[in-house]
Amino acid sequence: MTNSSTTSENIDSTHAPTFRDAAAYWIKLGFISFGGPAGQIAMMQTECVDKRRWIGQGAFLRGLNYAMMLPGPEAQQLAAYIGWRLHGVKGAVFAGTMFVLPGMILMIALAWIAAKYGDQGAVAAILDGIKPVVVAIVIAAVYRIGSKTCKGPAALGLAIGAFAALQFGGVPFPVVVLGAGLIGVIVAKFMPNALAHGHGPDAAAEILGQTANGSGLGNFIKTSLIFAALWAGPSALMIALFGVQPFLDVIKLFTTAAFVTFGGAYAVLPYVADAGVNTYGWLTGAEMIDGLALAETTPGPLILVTVYVGFFAGWSSGGGWMGVLTALVTAYVTFLPSLYLIIAGAPYVESIQRFAWARNALSAITAAVVGVILSLGIFLGRAAFIDSSGSIAWIDVTAAGVALALLVSGRVGIPLMVALGALFGLARFFIF
Repeated sequence: MTNSSTTSENIDSTHAPTFRDAAAYWIKLGFISFGGPAGQIAMMQTECVDKRRWIGQGAFLRGLNYAMMLPGPEAQQLAAYIGWRLHGVKGAVFAGTMFVLPGMILMIALAWIAAKYGDQGAVAAILDGIKPVVVAIVIAAVYRIGSKTCKGPAALGLAIGAFAALQFGGVPFPVVVLGAGLIGVIVAKFMPNALAHGHGPDAAAEILGQTANGSGLGNFIKTSLIFAALWAGPSALMIALFGVQPFLDVIKLFTTAAFVTFGGAYAVLPYVADAGVNTYGWLTGAEMIDGLALAETTPGPLILVTVYVGFFAGWSSGGGWMGVLTALVTAYVTFLPSLYLIIAGAPYVESIQRFAWARNALSAITAAVVGVILSLGIFLGRAAFIDSSGSIAWIDVTAAGVALALLVSGRVGIPLMVALGALFGLARFFIF
């Protein structure tokens, strides 16, 4: 692995930070990175480019564009990319780790509380109150992403096809994602402009510049082998020390999820939710909604909901401390691939984005993700709105509708909306 090189275009030499200065910022960012990827990316633009001038605008945009093309949380990967530009591999590892560490610790603590006290009085009421809000958040994501990506018949067809494949065809999520990407590559050959709206050659040319040092097949193979060992070694150790299950299933599920999370956390949630609820039985659909709500209101990327699911995998078989272990393993195998893709791929950022097939593959996957998220909304809706007797809880449906209207209008943000849902649940508990 290379220790990076920085060019005058990437860093203003008069403002290049020491590793200590950069580390202090990455630690701070880990604690304040609320608001989802858009807010997190905006924070880094303001601090790293505009105020501190650690990295040039061109390099920042190239890193962002590359992160958007990768599976995994794009904001965390952008942080790792900036860290790589500034201080090489150690910078990437530190920035990427600190981006998720505070939220991970908090998520494990909240998962323990939910598992132990989630069926008791006011705690249960709070969790019940936020369930309709979570459904609204997911549907709002469908609207937000769909309005930007499904602007042509090809994109709309991919969204509908992805939804049908998941909802009615039982097609596994990774197959849907890979299939959409393949369709994008084929479309790029025969209809170059059918999917890549706003990502044509001119747009790509704006963000191209000098390729960073460190590229080459030998370096790529070396980096890949190191990360393979970093994945296999701890995984084998945990299985040897604590038994095959649930660790083997946890490692398989979340490693796979890490490499197919194109389109953000909402895209992979149906896959994780279906596996955690239906395949392995680690948690219920209602508990999955609780985890998503907690992930929406804690710092770090939304994909930290996987840590919540991982905790319940251990909780269901060995209690609290086993839950902590499986949560830590989940976080490790989920975020290690993100760091690998940045460190191994960063030297090739510019060249990757030159190809029309890559841009079209990304656009196709993004369009399919709209259908995937809609499928998730229906899955969560069943858990939130239908009780054990099969009756529809119309008060929850109404609450979800109100929450959706407020979210789409932009008048209320997600954290406040979740808080209002909690108050709604408490009000029902004490009044009724």
